[in-house]
Amino acid sequence: MTTYDDRASLTDLTTTAERVRRSVEGVIEGKPEVVRLSLTVLLAEGHLLIEDVPGVGKTMLAKALARSIDCSVRRIQFTPDLLPSDITGVSIYDQQRREFEFKPGAIFAQIVIGDEINRASPKTQSALLESMEERQVTMDGQTYELPSPFMVVATQNPVEMEGTYPLPEAQRDRFMARVSIGYPSAEAELQMLDVHGGVSPLDDLQPVAHAHDIVKLIDAVRTVHVSEAVRRYAVELVAATRTHPDLRLGASPRATLHLLRAAKASAALSGRDYALPDDVQALAVAVLAHRLLPTAQAQLNRRTSEQVVRDILQRTPVPTAAPPAATPPGGRMSGSPLSGGSPLSGGRMTGGQVPGGQMPGGQMGGGQMPGGPGAGAPLYGQQQPGVRRL
Repeated sequence: MTTYDDRASLTDLTTTAERVRRSVEGVIEGKPEVVRLSLTVLLAEGHLLIEDVPGVGKTMLAKALARSIDCSVRRIQFTPDLLPSDITGVSIYDQQRREFEFKPGAIFAQIVIGDEINRASPKTQSALLESMEERQVTMDGQTYELPSPFMVVATQNPVEMEGTYPLPEAQRDRFMARVSIGYPSAEAELQMLDVHGGVSPLDDLQPVAHAHDIVKLIDAVRTVHVSEAVRRYAVELVAATRTHPDLRLGASPRATLHLLRAAKASAALSGRDYALPDDVQALAVAVLAHRLLPTAQAQLNRRTSEQVVRDILQRTPVPTAAPPAATPPGGRMSGSPLSGGSPLSGGRMTGGQVPGGQMPGGQMGGGQMPGGPGAGAPLYGQQQPGVRRL
């Protein structure tokens, strides 16, 4: 049960999220929307795929996010000779005790950085499937639980295809969002020369949050309210990808769940304990596009998955909804605009950005985060029957 003291500490939780954002932005110059999306995926319990050309800071973003949090971090350089056991671990026979002992692999960390993930064989890539979806590793009939929070941040180069293996659909579907950093502006690149010219800013980067602080933020995001109209809107967007003539593979039900979780995290970062259609629209391209497969005719016409998602956003009616009514003490976030907010009118967005553009609300607001964990919400840190914690 949420107590008054728990609600009073929500301001501190919001401050923690703001510190993480500023820490990462001190390394990644001129890309606030990319940093916000990365933090949104972290708080939504998802995994992030960073796909862009070489030299724009893909690995730098992953390292900056990992070093800003005081938690265990492991980096895996994916190469053609990498084995699945290098990721999950291996059982070694102990001659003294005359039994097998499990040696954990690199996946047993709270933030796992997979650099150039498409350079490993599909056999090695499949070692991540169970870990990313079920947050556990099964070896020799024994299941081992992964730590909490757990996030995989993978990078890949979409331009150079020689010696690479495309990510299978099952693995792409496990990434909550895909982000492209893009080239910086002239001003940001000039500032980068001053900051990065002498030493790497990662050398002086210190943790600004602890792992248990992130777990509290994740629990708070779970309590964000999503109305029936917003849920139905997310379902309609995903369902439209399955019947679009330019797509031969639409988004899965997992994509709908990921879109809803990301919208809740975005709402919490904006200081709200309820999600709006603005949150769903702003995240639709990042969450859905990498899961879709265009038809051959669409590829000949140079029609990308991002363009298809934006077309669906334009065609799908936006619901008209108002913020939920205030709840009694012990409910959702206190101090947020539960009443008298900015309701949607006439089916048009208010306060958001153009679909597929920046995140709603710009930078993180100073509002309070939602309250404690929802009733009966499972925690990844809790040990389940038959699951061992290393």
